[in-house]
Amino acid sequence: MNMSEVMARYLRAAGVDVMFGYPGDPSVELLEGCRNVGMDFILGRREGTAGLMAQAYGMLTGKPGVALSTLGPGSTNLVNAVANAYLDRTPMIAISGQIDTKRLPTFTHQVVDQHSLFTPVSKWATEIAPHTVGHVMRKAHRIAMAPRKGPVHLTTPADYVGAAAFDDEIKLPPVDGVGHGVVVYGEDADPVGLISGAKRPVVLYGISAMQGNAGAEIAALAEKIGAALVSSPMAKGTVAETHPLFAGVLDMACNAQMWDLVRSADLIIAAGFDGVELIKAWDVPAPVLHIDNVPNTDQIYESPVEMVGSISHILASLVEDVKSADGFGAKAIKAHRDALMAAYEDGRVSGVLNPSDVIRVAKADAPTDTIVTADVGSHKLLVGQGWTTHNPRSCLNSNGLSSMGFSLPAAMVAKYLNPDRNVICFTGDGGLAMVQSELRLAASLGLGLKVVVFCDNSLNRIELKQMARQYPSTGTVIEDTDVVKMAESMACDGIMVETEQALADALSRPVSNTPLVIGARIDPKQYWTQF
Repeated sequence: MNMSEVMARYLRAAGVDVMFGYPGDPSVELLEGCRNVGMDFILGRREGTAGLMAQAYGMLTGKPGVALSTLGPGSTNLVNAVANAYLDRTPMIAISGQIDTKRLPTFTHQVVDQHSLFTPVSKWATEIAPHTVGHVMRKAHRIAMAPRKGPVHLTTPADYVGAAAFDDEIKLPPVDGVGHGVVVYGEDADPVGLISGAKRPVVLYGISAMQGNAGAEIAALAEKIGAALVSSPMAKGTVAETHPLFAGVLDMACNAQMWDLVRSADLIIAAGFDGVELIKAWDVPAPVLHIDNVPNTDQIYESPVEMVGSISHILASLVEDVKSADGFGAKAIKAHRDALMAAYEDGRVSGVLNPSDVIRVAKADAPTDTIVTADVGSHKLLVGQGWTTHNPRSCLNSNGLSSMGFSLPAAMVAKYLNPDRNVICFTGDGGLAMVQSELRLAASLGLGLKVVVFCDNSLNRIELKQMARQYPSTGTVIEDTDVVKMAESMACDGIMVETEQALADALSRPVSNTPLVIGARIDPKQYWTQF
């Protein structure tokens, strides 16, 4: 086998069945290797969006998404997606071509130092060669999947990709095993006693809890001690948000009410919560019991006791050891939820389509297994709090690096992997403008997803800050685009709506193999009240 064939066979053995990218000269052998092992290749319209597709694949499957670029501008365009996966804690193997090693020391055309470029935004960056390919693929896989999960970057020189491989052994590391060893940190640590002394505990769960499938154990612990359940945005659905103890999502819409609840607690049980998702600084007086598969090295919050190991196993053992308690209780949580949802509608203007109306209408008839994606912007805060999520990995958003343009590529991959499920992409007109060429790819793949565009002709998050300082809107206005014509030019269906009924009618259209782009003309005044 040549080096590319070993790489392709390794990825296939690891369960990866599709690669996303934009190839170049150094990619030819790898593309052929992928074809020979039955791995699909999806040609994104640019490297950055192909990388976001690979990230979404990692989010949805738990396996590393694979992104491919060529050298020079291909690799520089890929950087943002790799950084996104890095801060969103998503496993990825990113591969970039490079010129041949003979010319590399002295040639300059399209040559960038990829090791220096990707090292700050990946868990590992290295060059792969015929005499190291099997070992490097195994190490890259293990690093990408190890807590905290994230991307690695591999450089493939042009004279290596087709060269005979001297290291062709394909051995998968034990990346999916779950050990039961637990390390407890803290002077005189007594996590059971800490929980038993709490009268108003909150379980705050995050990315690692979702990735570790710890939802059942989180719910069981909350039920036993009467804890309020609070989700991070990327962990939505880890516990069904119809659970009577579910209190809401932190740092999304109505965040003042959510922080008031968290600050009222006398104990925070942080289950796989990652501070990378925090928008507001941590300002909670209650002690934190840190439960995660990594120690609390960030120190965004102090934690007198840390329990490090399998999150689900730790929680299950605590359920057995702690005593039952009333805690907050379902009645108090319901009162909080009712007040939260009332605040969620604050600022609505009669006679127009408000941002919160779009979320309410979209979820009214959506099946419980619907997958939604949200882009970055004011609408993400509303989706994060207002969309009722029933299952893990079914509400995707970028909340670490928080890169605009994420939602459409993510929704495309969701529909590609789950053709029988309803998929709704929520995006702003700014976010869509960054990636709208991918609609043509969605059409060619026959992906019948629904793309709901919040049309207000503004970069609203920034414009709101200008308004708060009584500055005029400068550099935040997006020119109006004919959504229908744009969609049709991409072989999609398109429609503009300005009322709740028109939006409901558009969303209820029979599912087809053609993407539907719905331009929702909203009045942004509600954002001012909300944010």
